[in-house]
Amino acid sequence: MSTLADTKSMPIKPLTILHTSDWHLGRRLYGRMRYEEFEAFLSWLEETISAQKVDVLIVAGDIFDTMTPSNRAQALYFEFLGRVSKSCCQHVVIVAGNHDSPTFLDAPSQVLKFLNVHVIGTACDDLTDEVLVLNDADGTPHCIVAAVPYLRDRDVRSSSAGESTDSKDANVIKGIRAHYDEVASIAKAQQAKLAEANQGHIPIIATGHLFAAGGTTTDDDGVRELYVGSLGKISADMFDECFDYVALGHLHVPQRVGGRESIRYSGSPIAMGFGEARQQKQVLLVKFGEASKQVTDETSPSKAIDEVISFQAIETVAPIEKPVEKLSTKAAAQATEFMDDLFGFGDSADSEAITPNAFNDSISSQVNAIQSNHSTNNSILVSNLLHHDESRQMQVISLPIPKFQKLAQVSGDLESINQTIDKTIQSLDATESVWLEVIYTGNEVVSELRDHIQSMVDGSSCEVLKIKNTHTYNKVLNQQQISETLQDLNEQEVFERCLVAHSVPDEQKSILRDAYEQIVYNLRHEDTQDE
Repeated sequence: MSTLADTKSMPIKPLTILHTSDWHLGRRLYGRMRYEEFEAFLSWLEETISAQKVDVLIVAGDIFDTMTPSNRAQALYFEFLGRVSKSCCQHVVIVAGNHDSPTFLDAPSQVLKFLNVHVIGTACDDLTDEVLVLNDADGTPHCIVAAVPYLRDRDVRSSSAGESTDSKDANVIKGIRAHYDEVASIAKAQQAKLAEANQGHIPIIATGHLFAAGGTTTDDDGVRELYVGSLGKISADMFDECFDYVALGHLHVPQRVGGRESIRYSGSPIAMGFGEARQQKQVLLVKFGEASKQVTDETSPSKAIDEVISFQAIETVAPIEKPVEKLSTKAAAQATEFMDDLFGFGDSADSEAITPNAFNDSISSQVNAIQSNHSTNNSILVSNLLHHDESRQMQVISLPIPKFQKLAQVSGDLESINQTIDKTIQSLDATESVWLEVIYTGNEVVSELRDHIQSMVDGSSCEVLKIKNTHTYNKVLNQQQISETLQDLNEQEVFERCLVAHSVPDEQKSILRDAYEQIVYNLRHEDTQDE
């Protein structure tokens, strides 16, 4: 029987995989429905699949935002799958995320198989059911996918009375590792058999929906802790070397894991909150064999590896026609062990509050950020070669996603906010609109702040979705505020307010927090679709 080293030296048939995740269909932004954005993204994705001649689409969890998705969210999902099944894409692999109902996703899975849509909502009792051998149109094996969904607490460990938090941590990590080790063993055995029969290397792709150690998040992206406390922080060495690529979901910032080029988060396709507004969203294209060489002909790997393009002023709503374009500026200064190729411009720190001394410069930078936060028909999206591995005959390419709705944070005192909003309004054309989050950071107490802000945008295509008053927030922490609603607070912050309001002794707070976190965890992970 062939060894792993033997199979990697064999030729690979051309194969193109597209990796995406964290659609969160049905998600709202401060109460505003976003179905038009989701529909636009799915249309773009369908066009991109055809333009890039994608063979396999992988969606790594959090297809829906809740376990009880709306009818419209479901319609977007099923209509998309129906259209893609008629395209060049030969297989779609979907795994559940922590936001999804496993049983809801699993319910139509037997029907969807007839469309070559493979859904794994619930961790399988027999792990061979999670290892999928995908064939091309001629019946020849294309690749093996270890389709591992989000592993819920009950899937990976058995709790015992009196178990400590550290023990729970260790058992969760142990259970997740054992799950991946077993599917890796099954996949390798399948690969060896197929290699002998087909005289070629069959790539193994793994999926996952988890929180990797060192992963980067943003403040308002809605990313939840997956387990109680600090559980479930997974390291890169947990994934077997047999996996040619690991397609991850859960974190909304595109990034690699632990310095491993072939273990990546694709990130969410649209900004889930204003903290993500300046990120360039992307999907990942993974090419094997001859498909990989086609890209190499246009882009020099020696020049492209570890380089990052700035997408800030080069965007479009048109589908990408060429496999990859030549790259530009190297962004080595941004590199860290875990996030060194996220996107080519400043992160959320660039949207920090305005100080009076930086007033004029800040206005210009905010307006420029808003202007560059939208795609136009007159500019072009540029692909980015992230990684080229000659030994695996593989390339990883990022395809930037157009922004379908402008989002922007505006911060400062009233004067700076007013000037920034005025310049923003002047920069918009007749068809454009922008949603704003306004953060007041002035030192003066402003009565009726909401009315002041609203008067600045009346009659324009700017819409203020959220106003934050940091002055009031810091001064009156425990009092009800005019500008603060429950939307400002998460479950933990509400609980902390209750602890203070009821003067709970410090020695009791820790026990109550642990109990509360367990209750919230159970509520979030209860599959309401399950009988």
